[in-house]
Amino acid sequence: MGGATGLMPIKHAEISVGQTAPWPIYDEQGHLLMASGVRIESQHQLEGLLQHGYCNPDAMWDTIPSKLTPISKPAPSQAASPSAQDAHKDVLMELDSVRWNVGETLYLQVHDHTAVRYTVKLIGFVKNMSIMVTAPTVDGKAVIIRDGQTFIVRAFPGKKAYAFTASAIKSVYSPHSYLHISYPKQVRCTTIRQGSRANVKIIASVTIGDPEQTAAATLGDLSMGGASGVMKKAVGKKGDVGVIKFKVSAAGNDEYLTLNVILRSQAPTENGLEYRHGFEFVDVSAQSKLILSAFVHQTLAEMD
Repeated sequence: MGGATGLMPIKHAEISVGQTAPWPIYDEQGHLLMASGVRIESQHQLEGLLQHGYCNPDAMWDTIPSKLTPISKPAPSQAASPSAQDAHKDVLMELDSVRWNVGETLYLQVHDHTAVRYTVKLIGFVKNMSIMVTAPTVDGKAVIIRDGQTFIVRAFPGKKAYAFTASAIKSVYSPHSYLHISYPKQVRCTTIRQGSRANVKIIASVTIGDPEQTAAATLGDLSMGGASGVMKKAVGKKGDVGVIKFKVSAAGNDEYLTLNVILRSQAPTENGLEYRHGFEFVDVSAQSKLILSAFVHQTLAEMD
């Protein structure tokens, strides 16, 4: 493969002893260490893979489908067990089982124009009748929603992402504007893994190395544990500590993150003109974790 070009360290991947490798794992030079489907036999072997293993980012990104294709409903015994739910990842559940609060952020994606999305707040619902949300707006101005317009609706509180299809029943304008959407028969619930990587394109500022250097990076993927960024030149060396700064939009708000990082990998890109850097986030504050979690979960939930 000519070196670890375009590969990402698997340090934060969720692999364990007794599990089979979900994707091919390579060493730093791009040589195959373990093929997809091979069982991890020991803790020593696992630690070696986590320390020295690399993987194609395309294989690691854990996408959540936006198309609500039918899936089998779990048996009652499975539905009652959190471990069973995690094992199946996608489950269908009744809306009554979803613990959403008034004010919960929901994202409406227009079914036949998937690039059109609105951020609204949950006002309440009448069981088996309708869900009431704030009126969709663009740049602070109300959007005209036609009756019958269909949406994919998503929410991602905590470590789960929810999705269902709904249609607009009626827009209400007095005494204040809000929207009735149809009450779903079932909601898809997806458990978002800690190591899930969101495909992004974010400009960041990185300060790292000794002597200290600052350069711009384009982040290509982001997780709770780290990020991959492309720079015009190699900055720092493996093991160097530094700071990365970037802006994200989480739950409708622009947030600025300043995170401590360790440089874990560095390799030329395929065109040989830039360098891909792999960063591990360390000592992340509680507030930054909340912002990062909201953004990563939102991005994963919206991936098509």
